[in-house]
Amino acid sequence: MAEDIIVDSSSGKPGRGASHKKTLTGRQKAAVFLVTLGSEVSAEVFKHLREDEIETLTFEIARIEVVEPEDRDKVLMEFQELMMAKDFITSGGIDYAKDLLEKALGSQRATDIINKLTSSLQVRPFDFVRRTDPAHLLNFIQNEHPQTIALILAYLDANKSSNILSQLEHEKQAEVARRIANMDRTSPDVLREVERVLEKKLSTLASEDFTTAGGIDTIVEILNLVDRTTERTILETLEEEDPDLAEEIKKKMFVFEDIVLLSDKDIQKVLREVDSTELAKALKGVNSEVQDKIFRNMSKRAAAVLKEDMDFMGPVRLKDVEESQQKIVGIIRRLEDNGDIVVARAGEDELVV
Repeated sequence: MAEDIIVDSSSGKPGRGASHKKTLTGRQKAAVFLVTLGSEVSAEVFKHLREDEIETLTFEIARIEVVEPEDRDKVLMEFQELMMAKDFITSGGIDYAKDLLEKALGSQRATDIINKLTSSLQVRPFDFVRRTDPAHLLNFIQNEHPQTIALILAYLDANKSSNILSQLEHEKQAEVARRIANMDRTSPDVLREVERVLEKKLSTLASEDFTTAGGIDTIVEILNLVDRTTERTILETLEEEDPDLAEEIKKKMFVFEDIVLLSDKDIQKVLREVDSTELAKALKGVNSEVQDKIFRNMSKRAAAVLKEDMDFMGPVRLKDVEESQQKIVGIIRRLEDNGDIVVARAGEDELVV
């Protein structure tokens, strides 16, 4: 805003700029904003705040007797500008947002808004990389060290990372996957150095805290989206080089609840391979959607017997439930490897029969 909102320092009421008045604080702006929204909308906002924040805002709202139209308009305008800037940052990064804001609001106002946002907004590293087309990015990083590639892919969304990982040289795919899986926390200094090499102008890092990226869950999410050939190549290589890591990744690749994604025909094939006792234990720890999917693919008699077994079994330790579920997941993966069932994956053409 070109002009600050001011309030009478003695009464707390909004007013215009005499010497005994002061600028409206952030809390007072928030209070004016909530009063403007009305009680119903403000009540919904309160649901997302901490108790101490609610108490503070309630106190500020109680002090407001009248909201002057000019003050209301300026608070709403500032909110709109902040949301617009946040959208620009999300879609194109801080430099992009600042450029657009300067064109719309002027250099000083743009700087003020960006500073307000970046004081609390954590901007993820490699912002400029995430806006790059995957095909161009592949050409940009494919000759980099596997650790550098792993670091970049860990910060991208899984869809883009899977696209790039699938197109890397085969001997490099497993190495990059292994490094992502073993990645834990990377210092800001290392991130800045990698960014400096990849792009002359550094992306802004709003926080000096160590940033978490990579790990088993990250590589599993990526591998779940690559084509089956790429997945198989990576896992087979990891099985030779790091069997324990490969096994840990495979355990998370297809969780038991994903059985609902199989076709009825494939579920029936799986059920023919599964021991009834193991199935009863596995179903003890899942939601009704999974149970119903299984029951629908059994005869009425078999389903009734299975339900009786589950009731008769009583409480089962979580560890035993997970072990039974993992055994069934192992059967699913074996049937898939043998070509007996199909587990749909991104990047593969639909099966035509």
